[in-house]
Amino acid sequence: MLAGRREGLRRRYLSLGLGELAAAVVFLTLALTMAIPRLDDRQDRLALWSALVPLLVVLVQAGIYWLLARSWVEQHPMPAFLRGVYRVSRILDVALLAAGLVGIIVWLPVGIAAALAVVAVWLFGLIEFVNYFVVRLSYPARHWLSTVRQLRTPRLVRDMNTVA
Repeated sequence: MLAGRREGLRRRYLSLGLGELAAAVVFLTLALTMAIPRLDDRQDRLALWSALVPLLVVLVQAGIYWLLARSWVEQHPMPAFLRGVYRVSRILDVALLAAGLVGIIVWLPVGIAAALAVVAVWLFGLIEFVNYFVVRLSYPARHWLSTVRQLRTPRLVRDMNTVA
């Protein structure tokens, strides 16, 4: 029974990890092929990168976490080294999000569509950070409102707080 549960979680973690990494690739590809070529002003491009880099970092960290978690799920706690890495990355992510916000404020595009897109990308990065390091926000759509109010601790944070 436990082996079946573990394998189910391993499959789910594989899906989550690859999904987060795929999302990072999609955001980067869209930025490079569709958004940046349409931004004529260097400052607009800097604003986009200020929003995009924190999002990409959080997505890649999350993808790597899910893939690595497959090795310890239902067997033992997160390795101490990785707990330390993710504790440091949580702090660095806050600094990166803050720096990104400063970049957006300094280089905010004049065009309303570009400005809204840049802010939306940064907000999505903030939401991803909150989802992984503060409170779980990701639930099935039909249960979202009832479960998000429970303010559950994200799996990554629970793993970071476990001791051997």
